[in-house]
Amino acid sequence: MCAVAWVAAFIIGCSKPEQQEQPIAQPKAKLKLAFLSNNAANFWTIARRGCEAAQKALTDVEVEFRIPGSGSAAEQQQILDDLLAKGEDGIAISPIDPDNQTAMLNRVAKQALLVTQDSDAPKSDRACYIGTDNVAAGQQAGDMIKEAVPQGGRIMVFVGKRDAQNARDRYNGIVTALEGSNVTIIDVRTDDTDTVRAKNNVKDTLVNYPDVACLVGLWNYNGPAILNAVKDAGLVSKVKIVCFDEEEETLAGVAEGAIHATVVQQPFEFGRLAIADMARYLRGDKSVFPPSKVLIVPTKIIKKDNVDAFHKQLKELLGK
Repeated sequence: MCAVAWVAAFIIGCSKPEQQEQPIAQPKAKLKLAFLSNNAANFWTIARRGCEAAQKALTDVEVEFRIPGSGSAAEQQQILDDLLAKGEDGIAISPIDPDNQTAMLNRVAKQALLVTQDSDAPKSDRACYIGTDNVAAGQQAGDMIKEAVPQGGRIMVFVGKRDAQNARDRYNGIVTALEGSNVTIIDVRTDDTDTVRAKNNVKDTLVNYPDVACLVGLWNYNGPAILNAVKDAGLVSKVKIVCFDEEEETLAGVAEGAIHATVVQQPFEFGRLAIADMARYLRGDKSVFPPSKVLIVPTKIIKKDNVDAFHKQLKELLGK
């Protein structure tokens, strides 16, 4: 090879790697993030406010808040398909039936950042769970049950869907807390998130088990359903009530002494943290999710002595 040809070949060979370099991907100017509830209860209005607060603080995210009106896993899947078709970068979901939704959730996780909130799907490929330690919350409820019926007695538990992870965890927490006590669980009644059926379940219990000492609601609308059925039966104060969350009727029932206690979560923080942390993760801060892939938002016990202060704080969060 002549000198000129050799030099030309050397130059071409040296320039080849430079020609193959790929441009560095630039982060999106605006991230598309979605928050998907598991039903249409008022509880999620508070979570929506948290999402809105995060969106306002970040300015570089677009948030879509979706609610399955029927509270079914099939509708959740339809919404997820729609969100993926829209090109969402991250989705925070409260799975209705985590065991049977695992394959679907894994498919979502391959196309977008997937976070679970409120109810977990630990067997899925979700990046993190943000929400309540529902076993611990169930134990708190169990302690309140023992406090409400110190002599013991029979209780009935009510929930929308027993298979939901948060329902299972809360129930297991209650069972653990009641070990060694004189409290006996009669059964668990489900209502598929139908509020009319939820109240009817309570009515049937009061008729069929006249000796029932305490009624326990695991989901947010179960508290008002129990309260209204007990009032209709004229059994306020005779039949004790322990429930979850901060429905207006529930808090009013606590204030008037008809409900012994409610264990409240912080759905505002579910929404705020889900959006803020997904944005940080997608912008490159992988440390936002701990190695455990679990971010716990603490629960509180609300009773007659602290319900007014809590209610005031809640109204401030909702801008009322």
